[in-house]
Order: sequence, then structure tokens, then C-alpha cells
Amino acid sequence: MIRDARVLRAGFVPREVEHRDAEVNHLSSVLRPLTDGDPADTAIVTGPSGAGKTCLSKFVTERLREEALDVEATYINCWRNYTRFRTLYQILDDIGRTIDIHRQSTPHDELIDRLQQYDGNRTVVILDEADQLEDTSVIYDLHSMPQFAVICITNNEEDLFGQVDKRLVSRLRASEHVRMDAYHDDQLFDILSARVKRGLEQGVVTDEQLYSIADAAAGDARLAIGILRTAARTAERNGQDNITESLLSDAAHDARTQLRQKSLESLTPHQRVVYDLIEDHGPAGPSEIYDRYTEEVEDPRTKRTVRNYLSKMTQYNLLTAEGTSRDRQYTVITEATPSPTS
Repeated sequence: MIRDARVLRAGFVPREVEHRDAEVNHLSSVLRPLTDGDPADTAIVTGPSGAGKTCLSKFVTERLREEALDVEATYINCWRNYTRFRTLYQILDDIGRTIDIHRQSTPHDELIDRLQQYDGNRTVVILDEADQLEDTSVIYDLHSMPQFAVICITNNEEDLFGQVDKRLVSRLRASEHVRMDAYHDDQLFDILSARVKRGLEQGVVTDEQLYSIADAAAGDARLAIGILRTAARTAERNGQDNITESLLSDAAHDARTQLRQKSLESLTPHQRVVYDLIEDHGPAGPSEIYDRYTEEVEDPRTKRTVRNYLSKMTQYNLLTAEGTSRDRQYTVITEATPSPTS
């Protein structure tokens, strides 16, 4: 049933990106100076979860590397590498400059010095979920080094601007902004069809079922591909020749659950404290949440940072927010249901 499992994986980057020609051309034009050995502007790629921001960024940088031998790229998942040290270390590791670096004892200044002294190929640094960085000065560090071009990926640019130093805000606002909207059902259908053509045997799934998946995913390509992957995997495991309606229904629930669990596991320690407090104490407003949070941790983040945590977890369908900004109440979503804001 499954001919090529790679195309059904979440991180797969296709040879063509469906329905993003304008965005591909925009980001490509931002990075184009690198092919002539010149610095490139910082780019900020924004859009809702599942809009294809990561796929777009990886696609454009890979195509750039195909055109120019002296251009490299490194991808940093800031969910995992949320500290300044982890981010700097990962970049240095990818460019082969981590010899003699000790994770526990090497000062940040030494990491910065190594990046500043790097005289190899010009490198595109993709900072995925850049607003997750606990210390966004790393963006300023990279922004000041012409040998590096930076792509910041975030759901909402204001969440990112709220985290960075004032000296960087104006520079980021003046950067190139590539804004992406959620996919329409027809667009998700085309994305799924392209994956099915390469990844599954003919006749395994119908067009009607693909439209059904697109509708269930509500604009989220990650979820749509996850539903297809889960359904195909289950059908193959069961020895079935095609995907049935009942199997598809179960796959939609399972895929949402898997995405939700992955998001939970990605939370930083401070975000997890906030999430657990809301789960334990029921619906609560930002002020109450912050007060409880400061009692739980030794080094609390600012109110603004915690508000960004709440915004982030809402975007990823971990929390639901009801009410106006003054009386807003946050509640944990206990089941993997479609986001009301999708």
C-alpha cells in the first residue's frame, strides 16, 4: 500500500511546493544576494500552524544550495533549542566549529567569537519558532554577522517582537516579511494528491476521501498529512487494500492526538508550569495564572513573556481562550479537537 513512506512524513520537503509560488519567489529574492557572495537581509516568515512555513523555508534554502556551491544552511528548532547556548552550539555544530566546546562550561562570548571568526561558506540560519527563544539576543548576534543570513519563523510576528530587545525591533520590522495564510480545502486537496501520487499505491484512497481529510484539517497541512499518514499506516498494518471511511474517522482523531502530544512534549519548562497550573486549577485569567506561576518557579519570566506563552499554547490548540482581553479566561483543551480559531 505504501510505496514511499518519506513523502508522508511531517518533515518531508517536496520538489515543488503547492500554492506558494509568490512566497517562494519572495523568499528566494531575499536570499538571492548570497549567490553573488553578498549579505542577505533577515527574513521573517509568519502564518498559522500548518501553513507550510518550515517547508517553504527549507525548500527555498535547498534550492539556493543547488544553485550555489558556496552557500550552506542550518535549521534550528527553537522549541528544543530555546536557550542562547543551545542555539549557538547547534549552529556551530552544523558548520563544524564545536571542537573543544564544553556544554556546561564554555562561556557564550566564546561561542559568539567563533561565529564571528567563521570565514567559510555563507550560511542561511533558519530559526523555526523563533519566538520560543528565551534569550532573543542570539538573533541580534546573527543579524550583525554578514556571513549569516537569518530566517525567523513564527506564527505571529508580534509575539516575536514582544520578546526581542528594543534595539532589534526596528531592524526586524524593516526586514523582509513573508506572510502566509492558512490553506483552503482545494489547496490541501492538491497537497494531499501530490503526496498520494508518490507515496501510495493507486486506488488506495479516493478524491472524495482526500477532500474529507482537507475539511477535517481546517487549513492545517501538518494535520492533513498526519491524517493521511495515520490512515495509510493502519490500513497497511491491517492488511487492507484501501482506506475505509471508519478508518479515516479514527485516523483524524489519532492524528490530532499525536500533534497535541508532540506540542505538549515541546513546551519549555516554564511553559509546562503554566500549562499544568491551568490544568490543575481550571479556567483562569492571565493575572491569576501569572501570580500562581511566580509562586511555582524560582526565576519567573515577565508578565509579557507569560502572555506570549498563553498565546503560543492557544495557537497550538493546547489551550482555549474565551472572553475579551480584559476578562479572558484560559482553559486546557482535554481532547484533540479542531481549534476554534482555525
